[in-house]
Amino acid sequence: MLNKGLFSSKTVEWATPNSLFDELNEEFGFDLDVCATPENRKCERYFCKEQDGLAQEWNGVCWMNPPYGRAIGKWVKKASEATRNGADKVVCLLPARTDTAWFHDYIYNKAEVRFLRGRVKFGDGKNGAPFPSMIVVFKK
Repeated sequence: MLNKGLFSSKTVEWATPNSLFDELNEEFGFDLDVCATPENRKCERYFCKEQDGLAQEWNGVCWMNPPYGRAIGKWVKKASEATRNGADKVVCLLPARTDTAWFHDYIYNKAEVRFLRGRVKFGDGKNGAPFPSMIVVFKK
């Protein structure tokens, strides 16, 4: 069955697949999920929409799967700045939109980029996303 939500703009929230997170958590050991809901959080410590992760101080090793709407550039900027302001690392799951200003301003030649093979199946979706994805790692 086609998950129509994956092919629309009805939501900007795309829940991280547990298998992908678990693999990355084994490598990085996350302390904080910077943009989550109580239902989809990946870490004991997390910021939800009401807490506004963009307005918070990030520290330790942070996981970020931001809302994929118009504000994504603000999240990527915050992630890039966080390692200069106290976070050890920020690891991000992002759409691989290499033509965007936020990619060129904050990621290209400034962070480690891992392009994911295939399409990520977000949340409990049966189908892959309609876009490619990448893991971006910002380090001190």
